[in-house]
Amino acid sequence: MLKNALSRQGWLFWIVAWLVLGAGLGLRDPWPADEPRFALAAKQMVDSGQWLFPQRGIELYSDKPPMFMWTQALSYLITGHWRVAFLLPSLLAALGTLWCVVDLGRRLWTRRVGYYAGWALLLTLHFVYQAKKAQIDPSVVFWITLANYGLLRHLLTGPAWRWWALGWFAAGVGVITKGVGAIALLMLVPVALAALLRPLQARLAPGGLGARALAWVRMPVRAGVGDPRFWLGPLALLIAVSLWLVPMALAATHNTGPGYRFYLHDILFRQTAGRYTQSWDHHQPVWYHVGVMLSMWLPLMLALPWALRAWGRRLGRADPRYLLPLAWWALVIVFFSIPHGKRDVYILPALPMACLMFAPLLPGILRRAWPRRLALGFAALLTLAMLGVGLSMWFGDPAFELRTIAERGFTDGGRALEAGILAIGAWGAACVLWFGRRRPVQAMVAMLCGLWVLYGLLIAPVLNDSSSARGVMSAAGRRIGADAELGLVAWKEQNLLMAPQGTQNFGFRISWQTQLERGLAWQEQAPRTRWLLVQEPALPACVNRSAAQWIGRSNRRVWWLVPYRARAGCPAAPPLAEHEDDHRFEEWD
Repeated sequence: MLKNALSRQGWLFWIVAWLVLGAGLGLRDPWPADEPRFALAAKQMVDSGQWLFPQRGIELYSDKPPMFMWTQALSYLITGHWRVAFLLPSLLAALGTLWCVVDLGRRLWTRRVGYYAGWALLLTLHFVYQAKKAQIDPSVVFWITLANYGLLRHLLTGPAWRWWALGWFAAGVGVITKGVGAIALLMLVPVALAALLRPLQARLAPGGLGARALAWVRMPVRAGVGDPRFWLGPLALLIAVSLWLVPMALAATHNTGPGYRFYLHDILFRQTAGRYTQSWDHHQPVWYHVGVMLSMWLPLMLALPWALRAWGRRLGRADPRYLLPLAWWALVIVFFSIPHGKRDVYILPALPMACLMFAPLLPGILRRAWPRRLALGFAALLTLAMLGVGLSMWFGDPAFELRTIAERGFTDGGRALEAGILAIGAWGAACVLWFGRRRPVQAMVAMLCGLWVLYGLLIAPVLNDSSSARGVMSAAGRRIGADAELGLVAWKEQNLLMAPQGTQNFGFRISWQTQLERGLAWQEQAPRTRWLLVQEPALPACVNRSAAQWIGRSNRRVWWLVPYRARAGCPAAPPLAEHEDDHRFEEWD
């Protein structure tokens, strides 16, 4: 009977996981800031056949390695639909992360603990929020978690040399996904310290303060440093990194274009060590990630006060099942707290191991009165927030409503968005009232799962035209007609991604003024059939706005179509150079 109950629990968990993470797949386009950039690079890979060097328009894109963009491009080749392909890697990565956590919990404790770990991760706001976005972070979280899985399979349940090698290989794939994949190897730091300090601990007086402080060095792990198979791990890491690094470096060094030399230097040094040691954006205080965990890792962190004492007791027994993941979690926090630049997603790879650490304690914690009250209160607060926002938009200040309509360009007065928010609030109210105080945890679970499903099905499609460039670019395409050409000035990645075939761009990182000059020169070559799409701040005063056309608003930016006749007052543009479309990396900051 217990086996059947666990089997039903497994089916329920994975069905709910697919619904929560997959709801809305194919119903929206990429949204800024990062999604259109990666989707554009993936699309250009498919269109051009150039897979080693991601591109953004006519420029090489060196901010991130290409692994995530490869997965998006492969997803398109399999599905044939970009609306599905750009989100599919994040969905699969999130499901893979859940599998690693569930299976590791099962192997280290019990199957029940494994599913508690999975539910804890699936219900955490930060995890689902990122999993439903087409950014690199869900993928890098998966590779780091898979690396942790392989290392812990060997260290705690092994020896398992194949899993040991897989762990290192996954860390290497994480490196070519987002550089920081190597932080998975911090799991080996406490193991190495234990090996180094074990002789010292043996010489200390039994029962003394020093011996008790170093009791953790006795943790029974199987590193196997003396075994030749140990080196399979570093070799696997090297192979994984070389899959991209070696052919990219060879191609870049043999290409005479200045853009390729800049790409090689930028991605190997400036975007890795340079970004870590001399962060140029997202400056935050040293305690920033603690605040992220306490706020964005809800409702998981509501159990923290009860978990701390339990962890202390288990660490006192030098239980390696807790010692290794908790030490790794702490090392990751320290690692990302050192640089000045910090973002909430940096700490996300630590969340799966945190859920694993909570999982064995959750059955006991959730039997207590106060954690159950907190669960019900959390669900009730989210419900009230949704109802409050929806009702205030429906019946509230007309000025606020008009401003929202103007910014988003809603044609229905924003009623569909308001109805979607109210539907989430109504679902939350139904969950709280149905389960009530007798089953508060179930009320919270049902409310959170319904929130993400309804968001994907009702909210995201309504916001799509104004959050992506779909509305503006469709309107521009209809206005200029199929026989005309379009050039982009002061553009964003979503504009080129949604643009008609054959749309021209004149560089991205270069100044808007330089883009405008190149665009004007390009337009002069065929004034009757060439139009410019210009973001309003870059529109020069010499353009006659009565002859130009306001084409729409997206992402709170206003866009104008400029035919040749609208620039009658502008001075003649200098002619385009012979190789004007070359990559101009020397102009980059």
